[in-house]
Amino acid sequence: MARLFLIIAALAGAAGVALGALGAHQIRDLLTPSRFDIYLTGVRYLLVHAVVLFVAAELAHRTRSRLVLGSCFAFLLGMIAFSGSLVLLGLYGARFLGAVAPVGGAAYITGWLLLGWGAWSATRAKTPESTR
Repeated sequence: MARLFLIIAALAGAAGVALGALGAHQIRDLLTPSRFDIYLTGVRYLLVHAVVLFVAAELAHRTRSRLVLGSCFAFLLGMIAFSGSLVLLGLYGARFLGAVAPVGGAAYITGWLLLGWGAWSATRAKTPESTR
């Protein structure tokens, strides 16, 4: 499963770069400044979390931590619900998409918490008893 998240992370990174370039060269002049800011926020969060997902997937593969693997699912949900809704909201102005973003934001927060907890648990399990 971790390998699948590595591939998804790479694809999300590629999509983020493509959306960023498209925004800078094609979309900027078509949107109001406010909608373009919303679009860029979605792209930025997608790019950041593509990298984070890649690192989390590698950590999940190395540690076999269910918590870290859970963070991968949460980051993926955040990419879809938060980043995806903001990109689409910026492009199309469909206000109902604004209601989806908080779900994705909560998923991103959950992903970070699971990643931290999982990394701490995985490294603690490998620490000799005398150094705990």
